[in-house]
Amino acid sequence: MKTPRYTPLIQSLPATVPFVGPEQAERERGAPYAARLGANENGFGPVPAALKAMHSAVADAWKYGDSTSLELRSALAAQHNCSNYHILIGEGIDGLLGLLVRLLIGQGDKVVTSSGAYPTFNYHVVGCGGALITVPYVNDHEDPASLFAKAAEVDAKLVYLANPDNPMGSWHMGADIVAALDLLPDGCLLVLDEAYVECAPDGTAAPVDCDDPRVIRMRTFSKAYGMAGLRIGYALAHPDLIRAFDKIRNHFGVNRLAQVAALAAVHDHNGLAERLTQITTARERIAQIARNNGLEPLPSACNFVTIDSGADGNFARRVLANLVARGCFVRMPFVAPQDRCIRISCGPAEELDVFKTALPLALDQARHASSQ
Repeated sequence: MKTPRYTPLIQSLPATVPFVGPEQAERERGAPYAARLGANENGFGPVPAALKAMHSAVADAWKYGDSTSLELRSALAAQHNCSNYHILIGEGIDGLLGLLVRLLIGQGDKVVTSSGAYPTFNYHVVGCGGALITVPYVNDHEDPASLFAKAAEVDAKLVYLANPDNPMGSWHMGADIVAALDLLPDGCLLVLDEAYVECAPDGTAAPVDCDDPRVIRMRTFSKAYGMAGLRIGYALAHPDLIRAFDKIRNHFGVNRLAQVAALAAVHDHNGLAERLTQITTARERIAQIARNNGLEPLPSACNFVTIDSGADGNFARRVLANLVARGCFVRMPFVAPQDRCIRISCGPAEELDVFKTALPLALDQARHASSQ
């Protein structure tokens, strides 16, 4: 036999990528984008203290990162009023989700999520042989009551909830999520993805006790802190669960510069406030551009704005394709009825100028195609 002997599970899976990155999309279209507004990166860049710390630490890049990320965990523990043992550092939320699914999900194990929610989580579940079971959004919100009820019905081991939500930008008050935990069935773990929580209104972060064994919360430095390219995030959970990750995690997977930058970012309160102001200003401008074109922006607690196209998913896909053809990289939800929308990441004024110019042309072309 000349080929590797893949496992039956791997042989059964399609070769898929949850998201095609903008660089690959540029190569495929044969031209760069004038506006990179599709990946929910922070186009305003890393907070200043993180940049300064990385510049100072570049000469130490020959060293592996601290396998325990102790300094960073200590800083985060102080911020969250818990111990180091409640915190795990990983290669962004995507990396942490992959490890969590590997820890808990085997062939046929049930996992509940919302139809159209974060695809990378689904990718990890399917890759471990788990059975994905979905519930619909309710008024463009992921619905904790529906998720927890379905988890009880199917005896799920995991249930995924993002607050705030990607791709819709909607959110729940954290206290409401904590109250809904009474509906979570015994033996089921809630994965609470809080990637965008720094961008959200006060009270959005769920006041979950770090010793609560029912919940693992995940945070990232990719969004508000502007460090998506460094791939660093963290999980907050009961120490027993955090300790279990040591059985499978890549102990030297978080690089030294990412650790240094994240540690500086935790203390850069002024830098974070500046980035949040820039995000708020950009959200307001994106919303106004939408309204000026007769479209309805959805309320957003994230570093993006989701815009209702006023029609169905086929129309929204035409609008998106027309924007991309005009050098404006954007994305959209995948599943109806949320696929009636397009999603625009916050970015610098010059990139939003590109979107402002391209949107009316993209809409006109899509409407013309619809009428033929």
